[in-house]
Amino acid sequence: MAEERKICAVVGAAPIAENPFSDFDRNQRFIICADGGYDTLVKFGVVPDLLVGDFDSMQSEIPRSIRTIRLKREKDDTDFFVAVKEGIRLGFRDFELYGALGGERFDHSYANLCVLQYLCTQGCRAFISDGCRRVFLLCGGRITISGMRGAVLSVFPFGCAACEVSYIGMKYPLENATLSSEIPLGVSNEITEDTAQITVHSGNALIIVQK
Repeated sequence: MAEERKICAVVGAAPIAENPFSDFDRNQRFIICADGGYDTLVKFGVVPDLLVGDFDSMQSEIPRSIRTIRLKREKDDTDFFVAVKEGIRLGFRDFELYGALGGERFDHSYANLCVLQYLCTQGCRAFISDGCRRVFLLCGGRITISGMRGAVLSVFPFGCAACEVSYIGMKYPLENATLSSEIPLGVSNEITEDTAQITVHSGNALIIVQK
């Protein structure tokens, strides 16, 4: 694995509202930029370990000092997905995904939620962040959220018609409740405790935490 670092951070070209890199421990993270994600890192003064892309959206000059994987424009996978696959190939199992949501390309935002699901199916741990929100996909099991009292939390089935969930530490707790893709009952809950838990009994749950 790349210099035995534990986390692979993949940065895409979508806008990032707040700087999520200010408290980065570079000794723990290997950073891969997908195409225009490099412009974001230049803005925040962060140097990546690897660039991946066809570079059709990147405004900065491609630096010679950073290892680069050039892709063809005509391909099946997005630049972001190729970057994630490269992280898996390098041996990483923990991923942080930035610049993956928002901007003008809703299709890319949705595709990156699918990338989150792909990581889940590969047995990896991952979340998407844009600085003010985090998105998780839980394919069964339990997640604990700490230090987010007052945050808005929404839960939706993803890649399935319904999911069965329980959660505690919320304004509206649930126990073995079914959330359907047809009716968005899981939107806009609120974390009311220092520690909240969400358990997914069946299906896949997309969890969005907004500060």
